[in-house]
Amino acid sequence: MTEEHALHEIFYCSMLTQDLPPATVGSIVTQARARNAQQRITGLLVFDGLRFCQHLEGPLGAVESLMHRIAQDPRHTAVKVVYRGPLAARRYTGFGMGLAESEGPDLMAGVHALEGETALKHFLALRPSFDINA
Repeated sequence: MTEEHALHEIFYCSMLTQDLPPATVGSIVTQARARNAQQRITGLLVFDGLRFCQHLEGPLGAVESLMHRIAQDPRHTAVKVVYRGPLAARRYTGFGMGLAESEGPDLMAGVHALEGETALKHFLALRPSFDINA
C-alpha cells in the first residue's frame, strides 16, 4: 500500500462562525457525507452549539485535502489541527460520517483545551456518551 493510500487520521477543533445559525451544521454534514464516501473518508463530527471537534480517517491524500477545504471554509473559524498521524485500522466502521451533538459546552471546551494525542484520546473516551446520528 502506498503512503498516499495508507490510512491516516486527523483530529481538529474549530468554532462555528459568529452569527451563523446552529442549523448550518446539518447542511455541512449532508454535503460532507456523499463527498467523504467517494473519498473513503469516515469519521465523527461533534458539535456543542459553538464548537466543532471532528475526527477524520482515510487515505492520506484524501484526509489532507479535506482538511485544507475545512480550513478555508468560512463557516469555521479558529481551525486547529490537534493531532494527525498514521492509523493501523479504522475506528469508524459502522457508518461513514457520524454527527453528534454534545450536551452542554463543557465537554468540547475540555477537548479544545488539550493538545495532540491527549486531546484525541480524551475525545475517543467520550464517544460512548455521544448520541451519534449516522
